Amino acid sequence: MPKTTLHRHWTRWVLLPLILVGAHALAAPGLSANEQGELLLRGVPFCGIGVNYYDAFVRILEQSPQTNYAAGFRELAARGIPFARFSAGGYWPVHWQLYQTNPAAHFARLDTVIKSAERENVGLIPSLFWNLSTVPDLMGEPCNRWGDPHSRTLAFMRRYTRELVTRYAQSPAIWAWEFGNEYNLAADLPNAATHRPPVVPHLGTPAQRTEADEVTHENIRVAFREFAREVRKYDPHRLILSGNAFPRPSAWHQMRERSWQPDTPEQFAVMLAADNLSPINSLSVRAYELTNDVGRLAQAMTVARREKKPLFVGEFGVPGADTPEARARFTLILSAMRTNQVPLSALWVFDYDYQANDWNVTATNARRWQLEAIQQANQELRRQRATSNP
Repeated sequence: MPKTTLHRHWTRWVLLPLILVGAHALAAPGLSANEQGELLLRGVPFCGIGVNYYDAFVRILEQSPQTNYAAGFRELAARGIPFARFSAGGYWPVHWQLYQTNPAAHFARLDTVIKSAERENVGLIPSLFWNLSTVPDLMGEPCNRWGDPHSRTLAFMRRYTRELVTRYAQSPAIWAWEFGNEYNLAADLPNAATHRPPVVPHLGTPAQRTEADEVTHENIRVAFREFAREVRKYDPHRLILSGNAFPRPSAWHQMRERSWQPDTPEQFAVMLAADNLSPINSLSVRAYELTNDVGRLAQAMTVARREKKPLFVGEFGVPGADTPEARARFTLILSAMRTNQVPLSALWVFDYDYQANDWNVTATNARRWQLEAIQQANQELRRQRATSNP
């Protein structure tokens, strides 16, 4: 597409300030989707690029808590990066001990994260149940109980969702609610027996896994549906996200015949829509691998328009050193999202020491160029807004 045409199309999607005034202040809070599937921020069409700030909360659930997340929010605000996706619960069962023994203290720590983002006018997308196996492990059930509406696993999910949503639904920092992280990638694997969740007893997992720890698409869709229904009891407006990656290239065949047979474009569309079933009102994917991720963005946007649900690229990025090849690949990913008018996306990963050798991006390390690139992209969107609305 010629550059002038691309800019004309892209100008429709504009980055707006977090603080809105006048009639917009009375609009639905956070992100929402209108009847046409257009992404809105407080009632106004929106497009923006944020970051994954994965452990902004998890770091204060560790045995040696760190409270330096506030500096990260200040850095994001200074760069005009509008939002952060983060884990609103622990990764391993041990990280949920505080919640189980003293929920008031657990939420008091989460309060500090939310308030820090509020002070800096940074939006938040909390992902409540990041790791697929953690809640079943806490409840002494196998992972396939995500598919049982009457399980202890689903009861825990509903309770935590209710407590978190009712506590923070009035926060201006909360933009959307997300279920978890990439559950769909574990569903109906032909080699599931060798890819069961990890066994790490000192972190709270059981000592062994069984066939019942292998999940299906039917299992996870029950969990997504029940989560979204629970959210809607307390928040009628905000965007709800599954947190999924792109469907595996063979997802349709995996579900029906447990094979790696590649799906057709039509089968891909069926799986993408069904894995983000209503009342989830968005589609979630990733953009890492060039063929199966970036190469399917156009198809995903076609599904998004048909389903009238905005697309969220919940993670994208390039690992490793600062090389010409890495920069070229990163530019290609950003360009593909722009060309396809993807309304919402988030860099993986900001200020995450655990992945310091490959993925971590900070304002001072050697990978800061990725942060600068999305800062510039957001600045361009603001300039386009000023040009189109003098």
